[in-house]
Amino acid sequence: MDYAAPATPAATPTARALATEAVHAGREDLVALGLHAAPIDLSTTYPSHDVAAEAARIDTFAATGARLDGPPVYARLDNPTTARFETALARLEGAADAVAFASGMAALTAVLLVRASMGLRHVVAVRPLYGCSDHLLDGGLLGTEVTWTDPAGVADAIRPDTGLVMVETPANPTLAETDIRALAHVCGSVPLLVDNTFATPVLQRPVEQGARVVLHSATKYLGGHGDVMGGVVACDEEFAAALRQVRFATGGVLHPMAGYLLLRGLATLPVRIRAASVTAADLARRLAADPRVARVHYPAVGGAMVSFEVYGEARDVVAGVRLITPAVSLGSVDTLIQHPASISHRIVAEGDRRAAGVSDRLLRMSVGLEDVEDLWGDLCEALSATPVPVAAHARSTTPARPARAAVPAAAAGEAAG
Repeated sequence: MDYAAPATPAATPTARALATEAVHAGREDLVALGLHAAPIDLSTTYPSHDVAAEAARIDTFAATGARLDGPPVYARLDNPTTARFETALARLEGAADAVAFASGMAALTAVLLVRASMGLRHVVAVRPLYGCSDHLLDGGLLGTEVTWTDPAGVADAIRPDTGLVMVETPANPTLAETDIRALAHVCGSVPLLVDNTFATPVLQRPVEQGARVVLHSATKYLGGHGDVMGGVVACDEEFAAALRQVRFATGGVLHPMAGYLLLRGLATLPVRIRAASVTAADLARRLAADPRVARVHYPAVGGAMVSFEVYGEARDVVAGVRLITPAVSLGSVDTLIQHPASISHRIVAEGDRRAAGVSDRLLRMSVGLEDVEDLWGDLCEALSATPVPVAAHARSTTPARPARAAVPAAAAGEAAG
């Protein structure tokens, strides 16, 4: 086994299309190793007779957070299989580096701990976020303090001890969008973290728009089959080194089998996202024309997520589907539907939830790879339990798009220039 880390994004001699990178990134050394499929290294420890050399390597990691040359000493420091996934994801996001974790929440926790270790415990966050991200920030579980605002209020909310500005766009579950480039300009020297789970690098690359940190729940689209849990942060090398030190100290490591499955998932990511997006856009149009549906949310960036509000009881729609899977999570090859107010965002206080647009009548659907006619037939049957108000018959057939969240006009102009 060759334990040299896979080539970094900077080592790629020529620019390649995203679809090509998805297939080949992190695998460039396989031919030289005499392999076609990426190997899985399940070792938890690595033998060495040179104790002094091992001590020196551990001291280097403690001082710099950099990947070790040669075997990792212990799996909590690093793993060659997960390193391949990290290299590939960084390449797709256009970032210098990436660090993988056991879950998306472990990844966010590490980011917050890195900033807190520098005395920067204040976070400015834009609602809505994924419900557990909201709870982690609002509950102060890591000693953080959060100021909630809309994008227009970010500049005024930043303080000398602000360590991070966080936004999710498209947002979970309303699919509201934020102008990343304009918001990054407003943040100035404070790192902007963008949760890119819904869009994936197929639809947007926040680093190219000024974000310093990009977060993914890799459990979702990156894995893509509902059978692996993980999280990953794409960022610059300095931030990645600090994240590795936190990962080593806290133990939130990604299992190598999960790293292997996530690397495999990346190979089909562009194909899956584009195919599911076509179906999602079609379903959004049909839902918008249905008199049983009050409003449809589908983002301008596109994607495979659709949210919609019904006139009747949303829980009845979840109970009525037969082909679509009624379950939390998203990003799988099969279509999932859930009621955010009851499940994914129930942990958020009711007033905050409603203020962020997460009403009791809102449903979130992650569109998979099934035929659109089969999905529409299932939705129509499930919607049959909801009432049809007379006024609904006069509604427009165009799906409502959530307005792109605003930032100060001057900042937007400067960012564009």
